[in-house]
Amino acid sequence: MAWLVKDRLKPYTPTRTEPYLTEEIKKKISEKYFPRYPTKRACMLPLFHEVMHTYGFIAPQAMDEAAAFLEVSPSEVQDAVTFYEEFRFEPSGKYVVNVCRSISCEITGHEAIVNKIRDVFGIESGEVTDDGMIQLIEVECLGLCEKAPCALINGEPHGPLTPDGFIKTLQQLPKEPAKHH
Repeated sequence: MAWLVKDRLKPYTPTRTEPYLTEEIKKKISEKYFPRYPTKRACMLPLFHEVMHTYGFIAPQAMDEAAAFLEVSPSEVQDAVTFYEEFRFEPSGKYVVNVCRSISCEITGHEAIVNKIRDVFGIESGEVTDDGMIQLIEVECLGLCEKAPCALINGEPHGPLTPDGFIKTLQQLPKEPAKHH
């Protein structure tokens, strides 16, 4: 299997005057996670899950703020967050569609699901539709092998899937405009 090289960070993401790590986020991490972990560094993933939940993506500015807050180097933060495919570095679609590509899903038809999404919505993995509604992301195992081929829509599991059935599900999602922070 060949390694895929991904350009996961966009260095031109504009900085904001207000911080991404708000006092509310810092308080939550300090009170809920610092007591449970032996070091501040160990709270990195819960912190970035909170940032993702709040903003829908992790900006480079948020990584710098996290490094200072957790008392680690910026490179440690970048190494950690770029390792996990679940973290995004630019605004996502209103509906994030994670399609599993593990061995169970591969042998049961994940490629047909992904190809159908590409054909119908005109997007590749990692891209967002022009209307900001749907983002396709191919991911490794979702732990739902009994439902292969499977996917998550904003964290909600769906499967076993058929290409036409899943497209119908996606087309029936509410169409309110996507809101990005």
